[in-house]
Amino acid sequence: MPLALEARDLRLSFGSKRALDGLSLTAEAGRVTALLGPNGAGKTTFIRCCTALLAPDSGSLSIFGHEPGSEQARVLVGLMPQATGAWASTTPARLLRYLASLYADPQPVDDLMRLLGIDEYASTPYRRLSGGQQQAVNLAGALVGRPSLLFLDEPTAGLDPRARKQTWQLISRIRDAGVAVLLTTHNMAEAEELSDDVSIIHRGRVRAAGAVAELVDRFGTLEDAFLACTEDAA
Repeated sequence: MPLALEARDLRLSFGSKRALDGLSLTAEAGRVTALLGPNGAGKTTFIRCCTALLAPDSGSLSIFGHEPGSEQARVLVGLMPQATGAWASTTPARLLRYLASLYADPQPVDDLMRLLGIDEYASTPYRRLSGGQQQAVNLAGALVGRPSLLFLDEPTAGLDPRARKQTWQLISRIRDAGVAVLLTTHNMAEAEELSDDVSIIHRGRVRAAGAVAELVDRFGTLEDAFLACTEDAA
């Protein structure tokens, strides 16, 4: 079976700014891969390439052996973005039912809303929801198509401790069901709790990668690994 995600020597520039500079990494089914790095390191740009929102200038990128954006890849991918301003005027129920209509075998929307507590505010316009409620809707949107590869961009940003713990538990269940999960986070405790594999990215390139235990053995703590690999001189 091909890797869930395989990126080799990806390069992408915006004018004179190089966003990806030879980035290479892989993600496997049934594992959580955390992508760590400072703001502007290229994490979100990389996810946008994986979901065909951007096209790299060079390098190779595949989703279960398929080209990003192809019909074969599209139905395998779920994306929870950082921001979804385009959803502002709709309600969670209407949004999720529309997203479900795009897939041949979607998750039952009512069950998904109950699981994430969305049924309590299913008819409230998205723009009026709290940050945590919006995050729950964003996650539901990523899950509704039963993805085999799930991208989570800062999945617990703005959540209170209880909601964060519930989200962690759900991500672990998704991983245990055989889904490949790639998440970005600035929360080192979150990365340690959830991740099987970690890649630390700085200036568009992976500076260190491995299991959490391997990076801890090498650097002392995961935070020490992050700091060592994202210094300006790195």
